[in-house]
Amino acid sequence: MAQAVESDLAVVIGLEVHVQLETETKIFCGCPTTPADAPNTNVCPICLGLPGSLPVLNRAAVEAAVRIGKAIEADIPSETAFHRKNYFYPDLPKGFQITQYDAPICQAGTLEIRVDGQPKAVRIERAHLEEDPGSLQHVGGGIDTADYTLVDYNRAGTPLMEIVTAPDLRSPAEVRTFLKKLEEVLEYLGVFDSGRDGSLRVDANISLIPADRVPDVGEIETDALEAANRTEVKNISSHKGAEKALAYEVTRQKNAIERGRAVEQETRHWDESRGVTLSMRAKEAEKDYRYFREADLPVLQVADWRDRLEIPELPAARRDRFREAYGLDREAASKLTSTKQVADFFEAVAEEFDPDVAATWVADNLLGELNYRDMAITDVDHRLDEFRRLIELVDTGTITRKNAEEIVLRTMLDEGSDPDTIVEAEGLEKADTDAVERAVDEAIEENPSAVADVEAGETDAINFLVGQVMQKTGGSADPGAVNQLLRERLGA
Repeated sequence: MAQAVESDLAVVIGLEVHVQLETETKIFCGCPTTPADAPNTNVCPICLGLPGSLPVLNRAAVEAAVRIGKAIEADIPSETAFHRKNYFYPDLPKGFQITQYDAPICQAGTLEIRVDGQPKAVRIERAHLEEDPGSLQHVGGGIDTADYTLVDYNRAGTPLMEIVTAPDLRSPAEVRTFLKKLEEVLEYLGVFDSGRDGSLRVDANISLIPADRVPDVGEIETDALEAANRTEVKNISSHKGAEKALAYEVTRQKNAIERGRAVEQETRHWDESRGVTLSMRAKEAEKDYRYFREADLPVLQVADWRDRLEIPELPAARRDRFREAYGLDREAASKLTSTKQVADFFEAVAEEFDPDVAATWVADNLLGELNYRDMAITDVDHRLDEFRRLIELVDTGTITRKNAEEIVLRTMLDEGSDPDTIVEAEGLEKADTDAVERAVDEAIEENPSAVADVEAGETDAINFLVGQVMQKTGGSADPGAVNQLLRERLGA
């Protein structure tokens, strides 16, 4: 169902998602895409648009685009072409952007998300290659209050994929879900790094349309879309930011309509620090950009690339396989496929241990500790053998699970030590049977009131006695075995 804003209005959202592609060099020159130590140093005559310079297309960028097209089940035509999009802005050194217009490399794709537990297909109208502009640094304030603005062209020419959805999203929450799913797919493809500054930027087009003109299934009629003045919100750089910006914009438009004011068709800037959108300019029309074919780049034949390039197993397919092959529930499978690196790590552990054991250690223990430390699996994936050794120490009964989780794993992450070194240094090897039995007998002798409580049927007192035994053994006894031994001794 469309999300009602008022009894007679529904939210309709389409996205333009700009994704930086992970390539070593820029899309039309040999300048590196790695972060520079100083502004305006990763530049050359081509990405600065100097007279006489000519672009040369980056093969890796095209391969990444084809893989994205295959992942979103898009139509990839036999040939594609580049155009000039003309507009003047300080971060655009040439005065035009090389992009794609009527011959995008990817057309008519879909990406499935889950909304309220149900699948929903979001149509991708097009996904095309283009060059990134430079970046602006507003000094002394935001875009509307800065004392002055600096321009850094290091980013200019970084390969971008612009992914344009149909107006199929019906709430800010759906937008956040879509962006999370898209980013997940792109990272599995190996063409995107969410940790790179500015790697994903979103422009969102949002309208409030009479609810009776927004069907539950199928396209919204063109005249209904055109009748609603569409607002474009720019400068969104995160999933959470997209949800917050669009929630604000829904409220702003709703309030305007309630007061009898028209919603202007305009472009607005999302000011993250203030949590508001600000009017930037009237919304440009397509004709304002004066598109024409880029004469310095020939038509690109991509039919062979489309047939030859392979893509890896994508998150949804891997999630399904984990549930079927390893018997995992939906929640565990989702955690363990959250990134390709997490999924690879889990499968490497599951090669040596029971899948349920591997899933618990990776999804709950390791990821939980990493999240607490604001770390990622990529910070520890080179220590796979150490992690498997930790599980082995528990599996063979060398140390208790409690000590493994609360002492060894945490020390491994905090200090970088290996499990065996930590176990030896902390004296964590399990106490032998005789030592445990002596500790049990001492706990019974030293705590007669707790023993009386157990004999009176207050079974919670057992937990107290278990704690006493664990203290005496320095945590090296198995709590379950201690509990059982106490019950045998006390006839509980």
